[in-house]
Formats: sequence, C-alpha cells, structure tokens
Amino acid sequence: MATLQTARAPHTNGSPATAGTASPENVSEFYAENGYYIMPGALTPAEVEELRAETTAICKGERGNVDGFEPNVPGEDEDDVLRRYLCIHFPHKISDVMLGYLGHRHIARVLTQVIGPNVKCMQSMLFIKATGKPGQAWHQDEFFIPTRDRTLTGAWIALDDATVENGCLWVIPGSHKRGIIWPQHDHDDPRFDCAGEAYGFPYRDEDSIPVEVKAGALVFFNGYLLHRSFPNRAQSGYRRVLVNHYMSAESLLPWRGPNEGEHMAVADYRDVLMIAGEDPYPWKAYEELALPKVRPTGEGGCENWRRNPKREKLPFFKDGFRPGDAPEDDD
Repeated sequence: MATLQTARAPHTNGSPATAGTASPENVSEFYAENGYYIMPGALTPAEVEELRAETTAICKGERGNVDGFEPNVPGEDEDDVLRRYLCIHFPHKISDVMLGYLGHRHIARVLTQVIGPNVKCMQSMLFIKATGKPGQAWHQDEFFIPTRDRTLTGAWIALDDATVENGCLWVIPGSHKRGIIWPQHDHDDPRFDCAGEAYGFPYRDEDSIPVEVKAGALVFFNGYLLHRSFPNRAQSGYRRVLVNHYMSAESLLPWRGPNEGEHMAVADYRDVLMIAGEDPYPWKAYEELALPKVRPTGEGGCENWRRNPKREKLPFFKDGFRPGDAPEDDD
C-alpha cells in the first residue's frame, strides 16, 4: 500500500507558545526563515505510550528480524533490552504502529504547509538513546538523502522529554537558507556516533540553540539545517524519538544509482509512501528495498565500519547494500 490514511481523533493542546513555535497561519513563514518548527503537545499521552510500548516490542524482537540485533538473554528486563540499541532504521517496515504514525494528522498538516500538497515519506528511524549513548556531530540530512528540490523535511516525534542533559537536538537557525551541502569528514570525538561531521560552514557553535521539548512534541526541520545532538548525560532514562523523513512527491529521489541504461536525471528511489495528496508519477511502480537495521553507535570505535568497502558505494544499488548499511542521519 503506497498511500497512508489517518483517522485518529482530533486532539487540542493548551500548551503555551515556546521558542520555535508559531501560530498556525505563520508556520510556513517561520519554517522558511528559521529552518525548523516546534509543535508542542501534538501527540496525546496515549499515543506517546503506544509508541514507547512498540519501541520495547521492536527491541525485544517481537515485531520481526532487524539486521544487527543481538540475541535476547533469559532474565533480561526492559532496561537491558533498550540499552543495547541507539537507533533502528526503518522500523515502519516491521511495525504497523510505526507505519501508522508516518502520516499522523499533525505531521501531514504541517508538511503540506511547508512542502506542498503532495508529500511522500522515504525513511523512519527509531532512536532509543539510553544514558551514556552518543549523539551525532554537525550534519545536514540532505547530505544523506538527496532531493532535487530541497524539500527534505524531518519530523521528530519526542517520546520522552528532550533536554540538554539527556541529549536533545541543537540547531543553527537559518543555516538552511544558503542551500549549500557542506562537506563531511571522519571524526574521533567520543561524544558522537560513527557518522561524519560537517565542516567549512560559516557558523559557530555559539550560534546554535537547544531544542528542548516535552514528550508528545513534534519538531520539523529542513534537510539543509545544520543540527547535532550530544550524549545522554542524565543519570538514568532515555531520549526516545521516532524520526521520519519526507519530501515533495513532485521531486524525484536520487537515493540510489541509476539502473543500467537509465540516465542519472531520472533515477528515482520508489520505496516510498504517500502521506498527503497524490503521486504525480502514478505510472511508476513502488518498490520494497529498505530493510530494518541497527545503526552503529561508535562505542568501541568506528574503524571497522570505516574500513568497510560497502561504505564507499551509493546505498541503494541492488547488490546487497541496503538502506541503513551506513548511518544516514541524525539525531
């Protein structure tokens, strides 16, 4: 099924306005200027609890196989299981619950304001980030997921309160406006996972601000926005987040190399789901390419991952190198 329809009951939220929020009529204007937007209280407590419970079920292996999972140990408690993983790519491939939240009513409403009427989703990522787990260095999501029209947008669903202490997002407001994808290099900073670090941009760390939100909030951010996160330094607990990535359905998605005889200009990754509007390319078949996979944390070093020759390939050739074989972004 390539189109998601949502039918969740409306939910009104009386949370006061906070930094990063805007009135409904000014969402697109705020987003265009700052590169991010916060919607407090977008999910009900019941919805948050549903996603937390599903996170535990996935980590226990109850929803199916995930490449990189470790065998369960008899007598383990929930904390033991959750601490094993920092991030799982593409959980919506094995979880009907995660699949259902790709097109959550508030996500679809904001995305149609900041992207356009026709919106597709190509990725989900489930971050658990227990105490002591690393963050990710400065990066832009478009570095990993290239769109042709600069519409890549992340929707970050907070399943716990995200604070400076437990490793919330930090963003550089307005850093998306230049439309430049900055280069990346490897780093040896133990605060961050194995993904590369962006450099060469004309901003300072002091230009960034923390995005502290309560559980149930939605954070939307532009694919060119520079952002990072730090380790979870809280004495206990998690910073669980479901992050989904979206773009305009009008744009082709060159997230794989061209097929034999295919021009690069029309390369189009079609393992996508429509979450709003119509698909402008109804004659194109949808594909099943992505498989869920555990993301490397960097604990114990990243040298083995960096030496892996598969890392040098584009991630969607049909030669066994699947989406998720390399860290793709955030957070």
